[in-house]
Amino acid sequence: MANVTFKGNQMTLVGSEVKVGDQAPNFSVLANDLSAVTLENYKGFKKLISVVPSIDTGVCDQQTRKFNEEAAKLDNVKVITVSMDLPFAQKRWCAASGLDNVEVVSDHRDASFGEAYGVLMQELRLLARSTFVVDSNDKVTYVEYVGEGTDHPNYEAAIEAVKTAE
Repeated sequence: MANVTFKGNQMTLVGSEVKVGDQAPNFSVLANDLSAVTLENYKGFKKLISVVPSIDTGVCDQQTRKFNEEAAKLDNVKVITVSMDLPFAQKRWCAASGLDNVEVVSDHRDASFGEAYGVLMQELRLLARSTFVVDSNDKVTYVEYVGEGTDHPNYEAAIEAVKTAE
């Protein structure tokens, strides 16, 4: 499993670590209107999945905004931000942010995404900051488990990976 800390404290990640070359695991999360969203919703698209502990924090906000900005320049790409925040809080954040190139979804109900992608931090019941690129055939082409949860991901590497994905 990936080695992850949050504010310097070692975290236990629940689930299976995802690796480049894996078939992307399915998941079930909630959209801001409480409808179910699965990997199938993004069939045929390249996917940049940005995972954050909480959308309402500084680094998470910046991460979501950065990927939103880059998404506007990409074709056939869905940018999905996943967090454990309640859908109501995500909806409020989305309305206030004015971002329109990223979908923000909640894993709060079942931790389905967190367990499927090995990013559920057991001690906090939050998701570890990470980035996954999944091609249009649902093959994982890029993975980053950010070592310290308060650090930024490697934006450039993730963007390059989604640009070169099939």
